[in-house]
Amino acid sequence: MKEKKTMKTHLPIRLNILFFFVFILFSALILRLGIVQIVQGQEFEEQVERTINISVPVEAPRGLMYDRNGNIVVDNNLLFTVTYTNRHTPPQVMLETAQKLNEFITVEPSRINERDLREYWGVIYPDEFVEKLPIEEAEELEMTDGEAHAERISRITERELESLSNREMEVFAIWREFTAGYNNLPHKVLRDITYEQAAQIMEHLDELPGVDIIRDSEREYIYGDLLSDIIGRIGQIPRDSIDHFLANGYTRNAEVGTSYLEAQYEKVLRGREGRLDNFMDSRGNFLRNPEINEGSRGNDLILTFDMEFQQRVENIVDELVEERSSHFIGDPDAYVVVMEPNTGDILAMAGYDERLREAGNFNYAFEMGSSIKGATVLIGYDTGVLPPGSTIFDRPVNLPSANPISSHRTLGYINDLGALEQSSNIYMIEVAMRLVGYVPGRSSSWGNIDRGYDTLRDYYHQFGLGVPTGLDVPVESAGINGGYGYPGNMLMLTFGQFDTYTPLQLAQYTATIANGGYRVAPRFVREIREPGRSKEELGPISQQVEPKILNKLDVDDGYIDRIQEGFRLVTYGSRGTARSFFGDAPYEVAGKTGTAQVTVRKNGVSHKANNQTFVAFAPFDEPEVAIAVVVPGVHRERGGAANTIARRVLDTYFDMKENRNVSTGAEDEEDDEDEDNEESED
Repeated sequence: MKEKKTMKTHLPIRLNILFFFVFILFSALILRLGIVQIVQGQEFEEQVERTINISVPVEAPRGLMYDRNGNIVVDNNLLFTVTYTNRHTPPQVMLETAQKLNEFITVEPSRINERDLREYWGVIYPDEFVEKLPIEEAEELEMTDGEAHAERISRITERELESLSNREMEVFAIWREFTAGYNNLPHKVLRDITYEQAAQIMEHLDELPGVDIIRDSEREYIYGDLLSDIIGRIGQIPRDSIDHFLANGYTRNAEVGTSYLEAQYEKVLRGREGRLDNFMDSRGNFLRNPEINEGSRGNDLILTFDMEFQQRVENIVDELVEERSSHFIGDPDAYVVVMEPNTGDILAMAGYDERLREAGNFNYAFEMGSSIKGATVLIGYDTGVLPPGSTIFDRPVNLPSANPISSHRTLGYINDLGALEQSSNIYMIEVAMRLVGYVPGRSSSWGNIDRGYDTLRDYYHQFGLGVPTGLDVPVESAGINGGYGYPGNMLMLTFGQFDTYTPLQLAQYTATIANGGYRVAPRFVREIREPGRSKEELGPISQQVEPKILNKLDVDDGYIDRIQEGFRLVTYGSRGTARSFFGDAPYEVAGKTGTAQVTVRKNGVSHKANNQTFVAFAPFDEPEVAIAVVVPGVHRERGGAANTIARRVLDTYFDMKENRNVSTGAEDEEDDEDEDNEESED
């Protein structure tokens, strides 16, 4: 039996040396930790307690807005801004800082508040201010400090205020900005200073306690005033909304969207705030450089507008109104809405009125006249009082205690299609009279007249007339409901001369007819995207905004087909009221003319006038666009403005579609994964 050899373990010398060094390192680390914790622990703990960390929010840029073709509509312009943070600063220190800052910038004074100016005078001349009401006198009167201060303020004379020099007034403008902000939050004193001014101020920040220079941004509107009212504005949080915004993580001095798209999509456009951390001791000395946590830009909006088409539509409206400015009784005015019937996308929206421009299309309401007759004829179909093909005799109708009602001329026997083609008022009032069972010359009463009003309006509402359209902005007009009353008003309601509607409601009504009976909410935003790597590159889709169907007309589809045919006869029928405008169009269009007789006051005098309207959709077989045009307050002997605008706009649409690669119409981007005698006829 062999003896087993005993194997002795030998560690390499180098491994022993490595273990030795590791032991030394761990020993040194343990020793250092002991010194820090035991010997210096109390000192470090006191230093931490003395350190004050003040975090200041840093605004992030808002999201951009692009048109449907990827063109930037609203950008952010980066700039330097002077801010001031009031940390319960004594008034005299604040004054000295304002005086020093005035060496570098000048703040243009806005409307001067006399109370603020008196407070400022008291800070400049503290001794004279106290002498206005000596302390002994205030004590004798048993006044509180606040009461004594208010009394001294009231005793400052106008002459003393007027004695303030120009230099002192410049300082006052800065001082007032200092006092306007919230404590411990930076307040913007002056935006968009030059690089040289920013550099000078930063060199002297140690002499300007509370002052800082931040990178800021303001909205830049690439197309100037175009769509600026619809885009909206940003500003300080409104007082009545402060609690809502604070509850959602905003600071009191944050800027938010205050109107239209900026307000509607605030949560989307708002950037993620950054943070500036300042580390100071209890005396306010900085212990180390501030730490900046960059925020991120908000998400971007892809609008439904085609900005090239929008510009051309605006030019068409401006040119025609200015060409025919003498045709208007009051201020010249006109409105146009162009939308996709199936999606609700607004391709263009123009307005001539200087107060609201494009936004007037959903804020102003007018009597629209005969353009709404398509809805009235359908009411006759669906209620059975005048089924398709029904014939009536069009002649003037005289009613008790009411003005005679007639069409633009006696049309004789006429059916539903002819009533639309030739714009018969009598056919429309026949619908209303039959709804309440009234027969001229036979009935002694109108029966339940309110039921007639309600039935008509219920149907009109299904088309979008007289109710909010569902537009994606915070506020829009629903028009004016004229209420109830005389039977004559109910009859006038049937051909658009009682209740009022907005141009956008008129466009939605037209789109509902064009798409086969679906009332689709109009919209300004079609997509929400995350920020791209550059402004020129769109980011990933965050949300695809789907078309919103509000309701479908609860009627036989054949009824809508027949209304569409009636509209086609308006433009191509032998007696169509718009035939002279569209008979030679290279595209097939269907539409309806309208004229509402109204009264316009000018210089305190009432004048008879017409609101001219025109609605249409095209092409007839597969509608891509619906259009509504409203030209209010025109002399009654002047006609054709609304039809002319519509023809020029539709010509422009189809010309652009044919002559450029990017469609203005219904296709989505594939790479994104004189009717001059109209008044006598209508």
